[in-house]
Amino acid sequence: MNKIFPSAQAALADVVRDGQLMAVGGFGLCGIPEALIDALRDSGVKNLSVISNNAGVDGFGLGKLLETRQIKRMISSYVGENKEFERQYLAGELELEFTPQGTLAEKLRAGGAGIPAFFTKTGVGTVVADGKELREFDGETYVMERSLLPDVSLVKAHTADKSGNLRFRLTARNFNPAAAMAGKITIVEVEHVVETGALAPDDIHLPGIYVHRIVHNPHPEKRIEKRTITERAGV
Repeated sequence: MNKIFPSAQAALADVVRDGQLMAVGGFGLCGIPEALIDALRDSGVKNLSVISNNAGVDGFGLGKLLETRQIKRMISSYVGENKEFERQYLAGELELEFTPQGTLAEKLRAGGAGIPAFFTKTGVGTVVADGKELREFDGETYVMERSLLPDVSLVKAHTADKSGNLRFRLTARNFNPAAAMAGKITIVEVEHVVETGALAPDDIHLPGIYVHRIVHNPHPEKRIEKRTITERAGV
């Protein structure tokens, strides 16, 4: 089955709606589905709850959706490098479910594996555990975390065949496989499309059973983050 759609807009057209829970792959600006994020912005959908490690930066990635006020709630583990995110949160305009990074990854992985909840020590004794069930195992206290099942997952991969089998490139794999597995509908943006059967089975990182639609974006911007330092005399 050919899962290729002619554009990001076409892939989202009959899928995205106001008020959905969405997962977006990526870590910082690495491995984010740029074209799909732009198409989501242009769709005009609003009141979204978005699961993502972070919310991009000002003017790029999910930062574009914050600027247009299409996101009402973020489920994230890192909230730095985005002044608009900070402003909206401190002003009470944006809801935030702050989630430890490993817990966030496991909540997505568990959702994709059909596991409704799990126990972890991470967050016990902090605000992360507020309102959640605590249970003792072998003399240690654990907090119960519910898995995540997004209505739609937007994912970035390097290569896909026409059946949706995926390969990720280096660290751009990050949250993308877990987000893809958890989504009720998963839409993937890729740089390269090959014929079904062209990828060796051992080279496939995620099987096509998790992928519903594919968008070809051969020339993403791939903006990167750079560390800058202030030069000082004698340093």
